Amino acid sequence: MAGNETLKRTGFYDLHVELGAKMVPFAGWEMPVQYPMGVMKEHLHTRAEAGLFDVSHMGQVILPASAVAELESLVPVDIAGLGLNRQRYAMFTNAEGGILDDLMVANKGDHLFVVVNAACAEQDIAHLKAHVAGVEVVTGRGLLALQGPKAEAALARLIPEVAAMRFMDVGTFNWNGAELWISRSGYTGEDGFEISVPDAVGMDFARALLAEPEVAPIGLGARDSLRLEAGLCLYGHDIDPTTTPVEADLKWAIQKARRHGGAREGGFPGAEIILDQYDNGCARRRTGLRPEGRAPMREGTPIYLAPEGGEPVGQVTSGGFGPSINAPMAMAYLPADLPLGATVYGEVRGKRLPALIAAMPFQPNTYKR
Repeated sequence: MAGNETLKRTGFYDLHVELGAKMVPFAGWEMPVQYPMGVMKEHLHTRAEAGLFDVSHMGQVILPASAVAELESLVPVDIAGLGLNRQRYAMFTNAEGGILDDLMVANKGDHLFVVVNAACAEQDIAHLKAHVAGVEVVTGRGLLALQGPKAEAALARLIPEVAAMRFMDVGTFNWNGAELWISRSGYTGEDGFEISVPDAVGMDFARALLAEPEVAPIGLGARDSLRLEAGLCLYGHDIDPTTTPVEADLKWAIQKARRHGGAREGGFPGAEIILDQYDNGCARRRTGLRPEGRAPMREGTPIYLAPEGGEPVGQVTSGGFGPSINAPMAMAYLPADLPLGATVYGEVRGKRLPALIAAMPFQPNTYKR
């Protein structure tokens, strides 16, 4: 533990220890990085069956249904057009068009349900409270993610109604008298669910899921390699206050209503910069890389256009080995005019190694549309 920092613990801490997890500091919390199965096997288990992740460190927030316009003043996303019992990916932006955090917003009818990243939860909640009336921080609930091709089968044995859900649906369900808030999405590229569960039954519910034959506990290590194979951003690494949604290759998240000519165009921080880039492009963008050979190009690796000489044209923001693709993979911000298939060079331990610019995701998504 760094210095005198007091790490917070989720309601599942004792379960992680019982399951043999290696605990590490993460975003101010003591979290499981891996279990005895190990990162590689945990990753492959999630791709083949179902993995259970503790994501209770993330912030859960309720906004009044009347807060749609106020929330739209903070994000470049169509909240007003979000259907009942549907959720949408969004991001808070700053005056320079940079990303303050990314988040999920669900329309629950009589309220909006928002989930924010652990590392930014405090500042996000302060940001919301400064602009939105009636912000309610959810306490007394944990958050679990069940991910993988057999997630539906496992969860449906406990809550049969989830089988009818589609990608980005949300709903409220009963389990042993407790109210569970469930969404069908996830951070692995696989079909799966996030389940907000009251602390009073959290441990019983987690044990019930782990008792299902397909389900194994999964730590932060595999969570990172799974999301990287899925081409998904990690806040503070691939997106931050200096990267715009367009540079981050998140144009798809800016719906027509908020773009030039849309019903509610602009009106969010940095709109002029972001919408100009949307229409006219930008100098750099988040790009997938497939390093040749077996050596991973990790975060911070400088990228060059040539095997010798010249200045770096970008650097890796996330990189590692992809167990499902059995090869290294990385993401970097590089000049936007570099085409797919072009060769660039990452400097690893003083040697420049070739990498191909590649499409993402590296591993196909399997969401239930």
